Amino acid sequence: MRISGVGSALPEYCYPQELLTQALRQYWGTKLENPEQFERLHAHMKVATRHLAFPMHRYLEFATWGDTNDAWFEVAQELGQLAIDRALDHAGLSRRDLHALFVVSVTGIASPSLDARLINRMNLRSDIKRTPIFGVGCVGGALGLTRAADHTLAYPDQNAAILAVEACTLTLKRDDLSTTNLIASGLFGDGAAAVIVSGSQTEAQKTDSGPEILGSGSFFYPDTEEIMGWDISEGGFKIVLSPLLMDLIRRNLGPDVDAFLSRHGLSRGDIGNWVIHTGGPRVLEAMQDALSLKQRDVQLSWDSLSRIGNLSSASVLMVLEDGLKNHRPQPGVLGLLLAMGPGFCSEMILLRW
Repeated sequence: MRISGVGSALPEYCYPQELLTQALRQYWGTKLENPEQFERLHAHMKVATRHLAFPMHRYLEFATWGDTNDAWFEVAQELGQLAIDRALDHAGLSRRDLHALFVVSVTGIASPSLDARLINRMNLRSDIKRTPIFGVGCVGGALGLTRAADHTLAYPDQNAAILAVEACTLTLKRDDLSTTNLIASGLFGDGAAAVIVSGSQTEAQKTDSGPEILGSGSFFYPDTEEIMGWDISEGGFKIVLSPLLMDLIRRNLGPDVDAFLSRHGLSRGDIGNWVIHTGGPRVLEAMQDALSLKQRDVQLSWDSLSRIGNLSSASVLMVLEDGLKNHRPQPGVLGLLLAMGPGFCSEMILLRW
């Protein structure tokens, strides 16, 4: 199995963090008990710019969850199509060469699901195997990539795509002034990323356009549902983020990565490339500490966080794209793609460049 193509799509509306901070401060006005603390909170996110699904003034027109969900469905189709097409172009494949489609998103709901709309919109083959995945949040990109790899392992003559598309800014609860929501208001952005995985008997497998997938691992942490996720009600999505998250990461991630690598006769010292989800500065620091990594080991993740913020499921695939297209490791270098998310859980994929 090989990653044969990657592609991404960001909305055209890109704003400096300072402008978004001031717009929210003006919107909340006197409801903010400590405006200066709010500004410091946003500055600590280490985000320089973020892309929004719509221009800022459009958000004032959304009155209900139905409004924002309809808006998500609109932008998800546009960004999803662009990301898939760009990944296919990178792989040298056509739309008809795609045999399976795994779609991950946690910021909107639709039935028929987004994958069905994209199949019609893009005239994908009618016998394509489709798998919509909902609710896994930040781990979604890695989890979906694992499922795409599983597919091509079972069907080595086929190509599978994972699409992660999120419009996180549409989920912001404008009546919620909790610290958790204020953090979210300065961290999350919008965008989509797609990856093509090609089986060992495909022509794309022979092009050496991306790294081989050598194996994957999943780790689920029992009784941690309240660590991270969304409370979904008639009012929409309310973010859940526990301060216990950092301790959970520091306690579990290192041993789990070691256990996964040992199955392949490897240790952390054998890994020369790290592709890590940009969960936010504290999450990145906790992952970095748990794995005893240096700043340079995760620099692409920090760069992505600064450039586009946290895109939930799409973030780790954005880091993968940057590494593959702009900072490709030397041939033979082993890499580990890693993300964590609601459940609470972690997904990891061993790569050989």
